[in-house]
Amino acid sequence: MARTIRVLIAKPGLDGHDRGAKVIARALRDAGMEVIYTGIRQTPEQIASAAIQEGVDIVGLSSLSGAHNRLFPKVVQILREKGAADILVFGGGIIPVNDIPALKECGVREIFLPGASTEDIIQYIRDNVKES
Repeated sequence: MARTIRVLIAKPGLDGHDRGAKVIARALRDAGMEVIYTGIRQTPEQIASAAIQEGVDIVGLSSLSGAHNRLFPKVVQILREKGAADILVFGGGIIPVNDIPALKECGVREIFLPGASTEDIIQYIRDNVKES
């Protein structure tokens, strides 16, 4: 029997719009994953700490505020510093296509832009998180 994939969905920074994050959280839950949603206005430190404390496999970050180039890499950096580099990080929101290569270079594994289907996100997680 495979174990349940554990996902943390977070809204870093001052972005207060969380409808998309809640839609993703619900879709992942409905797909059989265990989802922890941290709420809005979380610091990278709070997100990384919660991910480690909750023992998640993957963190999904959502940003609509334009601060993704600073906040997403900071979460990845803190996870690495705390010995949790095995926790994958993906992102989504209003992110210019030109910013994606730098985010991936910093360790953000995937970026989902507006219009990405929940099915694509679910499949990405299933394909990239080891369930053993």
